[in-house]
Amino acid sequence: MPEVYSPALTERQDHRVRPVQIVIDAQDTQRLATFWAAALADRGYRLPVPPDDAPDWPTWLRAQGVPEEDWGAGFALENDDAAQPRLFLQRVPEEKAAKNRVHLDLLAGGGAGVPLAEQERRVAAAVELLTALGATHLTTTTELGVHWAVLRDPEGNEFCA
Repeated sequence: MPEVYSPALTERQDHRVRPVQIVIDAQDTQRLATFWAAALADRGYRLPVPPDDAPDWPTWLRAQGVPEEDWGAGFALENDDAAQPRLFLQRVPEEKAAKNRVHLDLLAGGGAGVPLAEQERRVAAAVELLTALGATHLTTTTELGVHWAVLRDPEGNEFCA
């Protein structure tokens, strides 16, 4: 089976670009980026700081000549750990209409190697934090020694904790 990515950087690849990016469609990229940066803060994700010592993004975007209607067309979360995938939120005009075919799993419980009572405690704490950030809790399940919750982010994208 052929490789789907180049494990070694070539001359044309930018060493700052991660080999995997997860893209989330959103109508309000800044709102969703703020949610996911807070939800994943314990994993090193954060909102980017405007470059060139700009006091805020509108100032920097104006200085670059970006039309105001294009602000928020895309929003990437930062993480200094190169082992973590890049998260990119892209603006789309339509609302979410069906169940996700792919979703993020935050692995809040820790998996089958963690005692069930501890998994339940961890998942409950994650659900409390995530709902305070704007997520909606849908279900909680225990199956085959693993405990998890299914939630929706503020724009309705399902994910697990």
